Amino acid sequence: FGSSRESRRWQGQGRSCAMVLIPRQNRKAILSYIFKEGVIVCAKDHRKPKHDDIDVPNIHVMMVCKSLTSRSYLTHTFNWQWHYYYLTDEGIAFLREQLHLPAQVAPLTLTKQRTARPMMSSGGGEGGGKGKGWGKGGGKGKWDDEKPNFGGKGFGRGRGYGGKGKGKGGGDWGGEAAAEE
Repeated sequence: FGSSRESRRWQGQGRSCAMVLIPRQNRKAILSYIFKEGVIVCAKDHRKPKHDDIDVPNIHVMMVCKSLTSRSYLTHTFNWQWHYYYLTDEGIAFLREQLHLPAQVAPLTLTKQRTARPMMSSGGGEGGGKGKGWGKGGGKGKWDDEKPNFGGKGFGRGRGYGGKGKGKGGGDWGGEAAAEE
């Protein structure tokens, strides 16, 4: 058995397994990212040299997340060759202890986002400060005075073939007899 710093192989019941040794600085970077964001996404590619969001090898992220999932600190979803990991309440407590963080600090998934809303102007136009007034009948439209009359004899989305909703062949095709009914 060859000994290397990154991985070691051993034989166990007819199969070979790889053990990945993760440096402390990489493990701390992964754990702090998981705590900061509350979620982590990882491609199922153990040969990828670097994770998309953290400057560590992708296999290190995969193994740390696998370990945290086995201890119920993360929940795991796998879809289209991507691993999705979500931090649980037990995981938040564990990571606070591991990273020596105070109780006031919380992941971004738990903090409420406050969006900066622009102040509405209360004057100036006919709309009364509710925008331009063009939507939902609130402003001057094309048909303010009278509504158009299209005659009611179009073959668009109507009652189907019969004219009375009877399905196929249920009546006239809308000639004079259908207009009298």
